[in-house]
Amino acid sequence: MTERTVALRARAASPFVLLAVSFVALAALFAVLRVPMPDALVYRAEGSAVIQGRDLYGFTITQGRLPATYPPFAAVLFVPTALLSVPALKAVFLAGNALLLAWLVHLSARLAGRPAGLPLLCAATALAVWLEPVFQTFVFGQINLAITCLVLWDLTRPPGARGKGAAIGVATGIKLTPGLFVVYLLLRGRGREAATATAAFAGTVAVGALVLPGASVDYWTRRLFETNRVGKPWIIPNQSLQGLIARALRDPSPGLAWILPALAVAAVGLWLARRAPHERWGVLLTGFTALLVSPISWSHHWVWCVPLIAVLLAEGRRTWAGVAAVVFTARTLWLVRHGEMDLRLPWWQQPLASPYALLGLALLASALLSRPDVRAVDDPRLSSPPAARPRR
Repeated sequence: MTERTVALRARAASPFVLLAVSFVALAALFAVLRVPMPDALVYRAEGSAVIQGRDLYGFTITQGRLPATYPPFAAVLFVPTALLSVPALKAVFLAGNALLLAWLVHLSARLAGRPAGLPLLCAATALAVWLEPVFQTFVFGQINLAITCLVLWDLTRPPGARGKGAAIGVATGIKLTPGLFVVYLLLRGRGREAATATAAFAGTVAVGALVLPGASVDYWTRRLFETNRVGKPWIIPNQSLQGLIARALRDPSPGLAWILPALAVAAVGLWLARRAPHERWGVLLTGFTALLVSPISWSHHWVWCVPLIAVLLAEGRRTWAGVAAVVFTARTLWLVRHGEMDLRLPWWQQPLASPYALLGLALLASALLSRPDVRAVDDPRLSSPPAARPRR
């Protein structure tokens, strides 16, 4: 075997080695730190509450610390987690999120119009796990990757695919915020997909009501409006527009000072998504708009950074891709003192405490100031087919 052959084989194997090393390091780190994966434990408690017929939204299932906040349909999906021991649950979430991350990288490449081969997929997955939102998703045992994959898979399916839009509806039935993509579909003139998504969402509500009638009434008439139930909006891990404004104004309840800008951001973001010449940017702008206007967007919700970086790289915007990668890797929000100091940060720490919200606003501002390229052509898989020309 020649040296050239050895070098080529080593080069071909390097992405797979990088992937293995990355996830072995992650698993070892979790074992040493005994990462609790608190959200996974909440999901397990919710599934147990469904099986045992206990109060889903009562504090008894989580010892008064982390209450259930998702619609009843999500709790029904969590039933299998109640059948696992805690160590098995953690292993399943670790392995499951690893597979979902690889799928998200694949879907992000497809959104960008540059399908990734296996070596590139492995290398990108190995690096993406260390992006702070992705890493925190693993730490908390969260389902953000699953939700984002459902939305991206649906949006990158071929035009006219059977049931296109249904996955967005299911994702909305689990966590509500993907519902903004239904509005996006309507604005892009894709009424059939929007109707399918709405019907799928209605189906999740019906399933929740059928299995958990009492919890459904409780959630849709009361718990849905208890935003503080999710957490304190002013703390630094909340990277939404409300969190940024609350910390900047040093006001734990900014009220109209947040609601009015949020409405403006929602309107501008959806308008920009509608006029985006590329479907990929319409999808990204909608995703980041949803993160900004949501009352609570924890840092691990921002896994949309993966498709953002993929699109920037595919378009040759390496500098901006590098900036995004640095912002989502630097973890500046965790370098700032937490606790009661969150509302008393000096001015120079404000950008460090709200990096994702500021980047999201910068993304919208850049789209607003840039002139759309009317010559741009979408990936035909990502948009509805053009109307046929009439025969003369």
